[in-house]
Amino acid sequence: MAEKMGILGRKLGMTRIFAGDGTAVAVTVIEAGPCPVTQVKTTENDCYNALQIAFVPDRKKCVSKAMREHFAKAGTGLFRYLKEIRFVGAPERKQGENFSVDMFAVGDVVKVTAKSIGRGYQGRMRRWNFAGSKDTHGCEKVHRNNGSIGNNTFPGHVFKGRKMAGHWGNETVTESGLLIVGVRADDNVLLVKGSVPGPKNGIVLVRKQ
Repeated sequence: MAEKMGILGRKLGMTRIFAGDGTAVAVTVIEAGPCPVTQVKTTENDCYNALQIAFVPDRKKCVSKAMREHFAKAGTGLFRYLKEIRFVGAPERKQGENFSVDMFAVGDVVKVTAKSIGRGYQGRMRRWNFAGSKDTHGCEKVHRNNGSIGNNTFPGHVFKGRKMAGHWGNETVTESGLLIVGVRADDNVLLVKGSVPGPKNGIVLVRKQ
C-alpha cells in the first residue's frame, strides 16, 4: 500500500490560537524535522519502494556500531529514530536530502500516527465504557463486575474479542482528517487543529492525505 509524503516529529503539547474572525482554535504543536533520508529502497534491490527517514540527533555512545556504519553510508549524522515511508513508484528524493515542514502548507489535510497514551491494566467499565450493575438494594458486590461471559454447552468457550478487563492504551493509533492551521518553518513547527494521539514529547508521523 502506498504512503503519502510524511515527516517525523515530536508532540510538544496543545495550545490555542485565534482565527481571523476572533474565534479560538485548539491546536497541537508538533516539532517536525528536519528529517534526512538515510536510505532509498527500490524494487530492484529490496522488492519494494520506500524512503527511510531519521529524526532526533543522538550521541555516538547511544548508537550501535552497525547503525553507525549505516548512517555513515548515508552521509548523515547519528539519529535516534528511523521510519520507512513506502511508495508505489520509485521515490524522487535522494539519500542525504532533508524533509522539513516546508513540505506542508496551511490548509493541508494530514493524518498523524503515534503510540497512544498507556493507561495500564484497567477494568471493563473504564476500558470499554460499560455502565455496570445497578447500585441499589439487592445488588451486592457486583456493581463493577464483568457479568456472564460464557455460554451454554455449545460451543462451550469464550469467544475471541470479548470486551473484558486488560491493558488499555499504548497502541499504534492513526488520526486522519486533521487540518494544518500554521506552519512555522523557522522553528520547525506545525500547528495542527485539534488533538493528535500520544503523550507530550511523544514521537509522531505526520503524512499528507
